[in-house]
Amino acid sequence: MGHESVEDYQWPPVASAQEMKDAKLPLPYRDRCASLLIPLNKCRHEFYYLPWKCIDERHTYEKCEYMEFQARVNALKKQKAAAARAAAEVEAAAALSS
Repeated sequence: MGHESVEDYQWPPVASAQEMKDAKLPLPYRDRCASLLIPLNKCRHEFYYLPWKCIDERHTYEKCEYMEFQARVNALKKQKAAAARAAAEVEAAAALSS
């Protein structure tokens, strides 16, 4: 029972800009997981933020945010690896020309 990878994660459908605006989501929260935050916030308001309510919605949203974070980390690792390869190629070309 391992962790789900970013590649295997089933991303939720993306909320439209109008849906996010209608839900009054702050700009920092308007990402791929916003479609999960909208019903979570509705549930929170309905139950006055009681901690034992809306557990499933909160867990689903937090998992989506974690997978979003993992995707950004993986993208940064790939970007750094590509930059390191490019720097090594430039260094190798400079060594051959001298």
